[in-house]
Amino acid sequence: MNMQRTSGALYALVDCNNYYCSCERVFNPRLEGRPLVVLSNNDGCAVARSQEAKDLGVKMGTPWFQLQDLVRQHRLVGLSSNYTLYGDMSARVVQVLSQFSPDYEVYSIDESFLQVDQMRLLWPSFTAMGKAIRMRVRQWTGIPVCVGLAPTRTLAKLANHIAKKNPQFGGVFDLTAYPSVDLDILLSSIDVGEVWGVGRRIAEKLHGMGIHTVQDLRRTSPKTIRAHFSVVMERTVTELQGNPCMDLEEVAPAKKQIISSKSFGASVATQEELMEALATYVSRAAEKLRAQHSVCGVLQVFIHTNQFRPDDPQYSNAVTIPLPYPTSDTRKLASAAAMGLRAIFRNGFLYKKCGVMLLDISPAGTIQRSLFDAVEENAMHSAAIMSVLDGLNTRFGRDTVKVAAAGTAQRWIARAENKSQCFTTRWTELPKAIAN
Repeated sequence: MNMQRTSGALYALVDCNNYYCSCERVFNPRLEGRPLVVLSNNDGCAVARSQEAKDLGVKMGTPWFQLQDLVRQHRLVGLSSNYTLYGDMSARVVQVLSQFSPDYEVYSIDESFLQVDQMRLLWPSFTAMGKAIRMRVRQWTGIPVCVGLAPTRTLAKLANHIAKKNPQFGGVFDLTAYPSVDLDILLSSIDVGEVWGVGRRIAEKLHGMGIHTVQDLRRTSPKTIRAHFSVVMERTVTELQGNPCMDLEEVAPAKKQIISSKSFGASVATQEELMEALATYVSRAAEKLRAQHSVCGVLQVFIHTNQFRPDDPQYSNAVTIPLPYPTSDTRKLASAAAMGLRAIFRNGFLYKKCGVMLLDISPAGTIQRSLFDAVEENAMHSAAIMSVLDGLNTRFGRDTVKVAAAGTAQRWIARAENKSQCFTTRWTELPKAIAN
């Protein structure tokens, strides 16, 4: 099957290699060549692995305590997750990518799509462009990336996978420039489960239909796939055949719900400590709400004990609270959360987690006005205060100013016993050059 660019479109997927580990290595070169894992909240399990760790057989989600033999035998390093650093480095990578095309979509913290067909005259080939992207991102940010180029986003994801798994391509694979016969052979060697959107259960069902490889799926009629699966899978096959069905989303759609929650570093028994944690999570959720210029009309609070300690008394509960009118004011949301917590808290339990979910989210400019209260005046006053709050926290660091309910002791805060510094976002943690 020839790969035809029927629409003239060409997409590049730029994916950061072992992203969290790469961020850590930028500021600690001694980690280069060492097996490295980044751990989940409370230093629980591996959520990112360097290639050296993968070569040792470390699986995603392996608990840290089960890796201690590798620590002793192979000097495996485990670092606490540093999402402040990872988020800032991601923004820097995207800033570099935006210089290669004005049409781009940030798909995740470590992946971005670029539409590059209009850039053709600027480069001798798209492979040359991909190599330039790799070199500039590495030079300017320190992050290694791979680039996959193809006429659809699904194929670009696949091309990126090929670039990563086949060193002979030098980290860049232009699917449209590869000979058709060789491409058929290559795709016949890749399991269908590697296709974007094909999860384990779908892959198992496809295997049962005799569709084992990417090439098998490309040769299947989209209508046949739709009859057995869904319109989404039909589009996936259509894209595998070189016909774009999904456009770039230059601006990510606003979230319809926002959740903020973490497990505690130590069990919590008092309502006061639960409220500190809850107020902190409300602050995080409200920041995200304001960042997308939205308000919420409903808030849900939930708490639960540690289900992995069955000998302890168990309790979990949640309450949903309609707000008098939609808001993004941290103070009002924290007050509603406190009311919800009082309704569901029970003494005599050791709580492991709490959280808040913001629901009924709508654009900030569409609040339903009341005939009798000064909603508009209150909203303007609230927006001004929150703008100052966000500005101070952006300039001087998160939680420089916060609601009093969030407290100061925060004994419940998640463990992060081996966390790197926030090298790029805090003046007090800037890298230091020491002369010998």
